[in-house]
Amino acid sequence: MNEDVKVHSRIMRYVLVVIGWLAVALGIIGIFLPLLPTTPFLLLASACFMRGSPKLNQWLHQHPQLGPILVNWHQHGAVTAVVKRRGMIMIVLSFTFSIVMVPLWWHKVMLLIGMAVLLWCFNRLPVVEHRSDSTSVAEPDENP
Repeated sequence: MNEDVKVHSRIMRYVLVVIGWLAVALGIIGIFLPLLPTTPFLLLASACFMRGSPKLNQWLHQHPQLGPILVNWHQHGAVTAVVKRRGMIMIVLSFTFSIVMVPLWWHKVMLLIGMAVLLWCFNRLPVVEHRSDSTSVAEPDENP
C-alpha cells in the first residue's frame, strides 16, 4: 500500500468508510434517478475506500455491476455504449414521468430544458469500445 494514501487516524478511516458507503448508496440510486450521476459517486466511494479500507476499495472495483464502470473511467475516462444507452433511456423516462406529473406549465418547461441540457452533457461522454482481444479503447462518440 502506498504510504501517501495511508490514513493513520482510526476515526478518519471510519469517517472515510461511512462517506464511501453513502457515495455507493447515492451511486446506486443514481442508476435510476438521472439527477444523481452514478460514476462521480462511485469515484468518490473508491477514493474514500482507498484511504479508509483498501479491502472495500478492492471489493468495489471487483463488483460485477459497479466495478466495470470504475475500471473504464479510471483507465479510459469513458463509459461503455451500454451504460451510455441505459443512462439516456433512464433520463428520458424519468424526466417524461416528471413532466407528465407536474401541474404547472412553467415547471414542465423547466424540466424539459433540464432534460435537454442533461442529455446534451451526457451524450458528450466518450465511449469505450471493447475489442475481441479483451483490450478496449476510448473513442469519442460519433454524436458530438
